[in-house]
Amino acid sequence: MTQLRRPPARAGGFCFDPLPGSPFGTLARAESGAGLAAVMAAAERSPDVLPAAMDAADGLLVLRGLLEIASAPRRLVELSRLFGPEVEDYRLALVPASMVHPEVPEILIVSNVAPVSRQPPARPVPPLTADGRLPTQFPHRRGWHSDQSYRRPPPDVSLFYAMQPTPQGQGQTLYANGIAAYEALPPELARQVEGLVGLHTRSGTGRTEQAVRAGETPRPLAPHERPQRQPVVRVHPVTGRRALFLCEAGQMDWVDGPFVGMEPGPDGAGAELLYALMRHATDPRFTYTHEWERGDLVIYDNRTVLHTATWFDATAHERVMWRTTVMGNPGPEYAGEARSWLVRSS
Repeated sequence: MTQLRRPPARAGGFCFDPLPGSPFGTLARAESGAGLAAVMAAAERSPDVLPAAMDAADGLLVLRGLLEIASAPRRLVELSRLFGPEVEDYRLALVPASMVHPEVPEILIVSNVAPVSRQPPARPVPPLTADGRLPTQFPHRRGWHSDQSYRRPPPDVSLFYAMQPTPQGQGQTLYANGIAAYEALPPELARQVEGLVGLHTRSGTGRTEQAVRAGETPRPLAPHERPQRQPVVRVHPVTGRRALFLCEAGQMDWVDGPFVGMEPGPDGAGAELLYALMRHATDPRFTYTHEWERGDLVIYDNRTVLHTATWFDATAHERVMWRTTVMGNPGPEYAGEARSWLVRSS
């Protein structure tokens, strides 16, 4: 069994507690009091403490009660800079302009409210497991991914902030520990993933599983849109820990992949292996369900953690979330690489 890892109970003006109901991660709070000011003051005095706590907790860190960020969005960017050398400017990220915060372009808006109008995923069928729980494991739960895995180099860390969450019981976010999942791989799966390379793609290319099964013709791709190869087992550049790094239907290439050198397509040997790995990686032993409250900030390491969204009643509730993305330390494999997603003039 994988040993549970946590940061020290106190460090650098912060207290760290086990994350309730989770097999990994940590809940952080400033020793000096509640709210954003206390967190920022402690972080300014000891800027390495929160990133170190995230690393010690296998890539998942939760702060609650940061209500002031809603009226001071640049503070979210300041917090983001603790976790890496660069915070992404979403104006350069090939996302719709409506999703970019009008005053702080480092913030991506994820919302069902116009003009973003992003709808939640469908409810699983059936909506609950046999024992009445929220489904987490693939394939009952779909959509598991790492943010922007279709880019090289891929991003490091994401910060996800609840401006206006839905009522609890819906609109949760699920997280899966890729480190623990890798360490618990059965011997045959462990053998198969060594040196294996995944082929990742973005939606809208005609190369996702849904598109291929629907018979869509893949469209011609510009250089910055092409599928990107990623190791299935990534070595964390700070901790040296190994983690599963893969997505399922929506961010893997199902025309030439999902794995390089294996039979391609949604009914090939590569798909069979991917399904087995996803079932394993999203086993409840490795997953956490976050029930959002206004002012929550979840910080997750894309190099080691998978996540997915859940259904909410978009006809009855408005949901507004903010996300920042930190880049700059993907690991030595990516050293010196140009950014694959940037449009270059000919």
